[in-house]
Amino acid sequence: MSQIRIERSHSLGRENARAKAVALADKLTRDYGVECRWEGDTLEFSRSGVDGRIEVGDDTVRVDATLGFFFSAMSSQIEREIEKKLDKALQA
Repeated sequence: MSQIRIERSHSLGRENARAKAVALADKLTRDYGVECRWEGDTLEFSRSGVDGRIEVGDDTVRVDATLGFFFSAMSSQIEREIEKKLDKALQA
């Protein structure tokens, strides 16, 4: 298993950052069949071989993901893709 942890600062405020996380979750659901649910300001997501969470704060967003055996072989590529999508989503 592989762990991915990415943290980004933002100046959007909690509500706007949360709205961006909602849009990102909708895209993950459509594109990858990821199941998502909110617990306060934390979006928990999962699908076969991947579990994680996106924590939205006033000025930071943190993504933590655990990749199962199959996806561990592609962890660098998956991490880069998450960074790319997160950076794009957090643009003001």
